[in-house]
Amino acid sequence: MKISVFTSALLVLLTLVSCNSEPSLQKYFVENTDNKDFIALDISPNILNVDKAKLSSDQNEALNSFDKMNILAFKANDKNQAQFETERAKVKTILKDPKYQKLMTFGSGKDGASISYVGTDDNIEEFVVFANRKENGFAVVRVLGKNMNPNNIMTLMSVLQQSKIDMEQLKPLQQLINNK
Repeated sequence: MKISVFTSALLVLLTLVSCNSEPSLQKYFVENTDNKDFIALDISPNILNVDKAKLSSDQNEALNSFDKMNILAFKANDKNQAQFETERAKVKTILKDPKYQKLMTFGSGKDGASISYVGTDDNIEEFVVFANRKENGFAVVRVLGKNMNPNNIMTLMSVLQQSKIDMEQLKPLQQLINNK
């Protein structure tokens, strides 16, 4: 009897420990994808619309390290300012987790942005850009990839300059940008 009670207690404890209730950016995206106050987009590398044959080996390597981009944007208006503040605070709390290493921040107060990453300097798994403006809302952009590094990101910027971006994939964001 003592053994079965001990075994049951151990199973319950293991179940509780394995349930990770900590907030994460991925969970936040999943929870809010269908929320009417949010715009959610998944963008693939083909948005860049580049001729890979014309790219250097470094540019191809940088492009191949990029898997996809997830964008979640909250549309602020006069009626949802309290929700805007609540949701913005949730994202800021998630980004305070030590796994998100902050690279830089811009602005302050009502308007601002930050860039963080997950991984090591030589093997970045995810870049996170968080930008907010009280009048428009906020956006969280997750750039996901494998074996990304700061050099790849800078090289990817040069690829962006050569690309013919497929604006059709970005149309839903116009609603947020044009929101007054």
